[in-house]
Amino acid sequence: MKADILTIGDEILIGQIVDTNSAWIAARLGEIGLSVRRKYSIGDNRQEIISAVKESLAKSEVTIITGGLGPTKDDITKRVLAEIFDSKLVLHQPTYERVERMMKARGIDFNELNQSQALVPECCTVLDNHKGTAPGMWFEQDGRVVIALPGVPFEMEALMAESVLLKIKEHFALSAVVHKTAITFGMAESMLAKMIAPWEDALPSHLHLAYLPSPSQLRLRLSAYDMDQEVATRDIDEAFQKLLPILGDLFVGWGDTTVQSAVAEILLSRGETLSAAESCTGGALSAKFTAMSGASEYFWGGVVSYDNSVKENLLDVSRENLEQYGAVSEQVARQMAEGVRRACGTTYGVSTTGIAGPTGGTPDKPVGTVWMAVAGPNGTTAKVVKHGKLRAQNIERAASAAINMLRLELLKA
Repeated sequence: MKADILTIGDEILIGQIVDTNSAWIAARLGEIGLSVRRKYSIGDNRQEIISAVKESLAKSEVTIITGGLGPTKDDITKRVLAEIFDSKLVLHQPTYERVERMMKARGIDFNELNQSQALVPECCTVLDNHKGTAPGMWFEQDGRVVIALPGVPFEMEALMAESVLLKIKEHFALSAVVHKTAITFGMAESMLAKMIAPWEDALPSHLHLAYLPSPSQLRLRLSAYDMDQEVATRDIDEAFQKLLPILGDLFVGWGDTTVQSAVAEILLSRGETLSAAESCTGGALSAKFTAMSGASEYFWGGVVSYDNSVKENLLDVSRENLEQYGAVSEQVARQMAEGVRRACGTTYGVSTTGIAGPTGGTPDKPVGTVWMAVAGPNGTTAKVVKHGKLRAQNIERAASAAINMLRLELLKA
């Protein structure tokens, strides 16, 4: 069974806002057994909306629309939907009263524009929006469903969770769509694909493999569509169990696992702690840990030692090493990791020092060169990685690579 996701708004097309709604909706639909046929965005244009909705009605069982339900003149989605379904706008008294209470509580004038939020196409089923003023709307035609939701993400998400998903499951007999994702780190997509090709070629025909790369990890997702959920889950689990020995320590975890969450889990399970000394990553490595709830239990602190004087004075990096080998060197990376571990009193210290770019490279140390080290109870290890010329990408990749280096050291220990 197929679904279309349509986001409406000129602000999306001109890049003023980023469409996060369609990705969130697609994930939720997949969880209940709906396959998304397509996602697309159009402007606040009557004819474009009519054309898009009619095409989706012809090709997909479910169409979910977000955006264009506000009270101002540029928000035309509601009026156009009334036209599509040959219906007039009528006052929905419960919405009128709810919006009136909301405006009064906020000290906002309940004027004609706010009152107009309670006007809905007569043929629709109103979906109460407890987070905002624009109600959701459910339309049915020839066994197909069109659902219109506000574009504000937290309003849309609440409506989806509280009513839309439940109504879809009640309305349709949905077959299972089962996904499971393995997270890997440390090998490029093309190399990994070649390595696991025999395993991929041996997959049952009803299992579908997708490679989902990003600068910080590579996800391998197995999916099964329109089949018994228990059988699909079993077949996917069996296929992945055959893959894990091939992946070895490239395997990080399942689902939403990241290299930093995998490291956090190990540190917490052992009661061990971590500190970081960063130069080229400028705090990005530390931020990956502190972005996770509960980080204070294992992440004790760090030093962003951009200038050599900070490396010397706070991390005890020797001036001789800085002068002889340079800040971007194995010797300095080792001393940084050891220095921050000592200063913070942690079980492990991790460091990064490199050339993020786009300037600063040399023939011997081109842009993208990063030395990193891990200091721990069993000594200090260091390695160099070389990325490209894009600064933001180099910082992201270096931070993740250093954390993965720590993960591998933890697994050895």
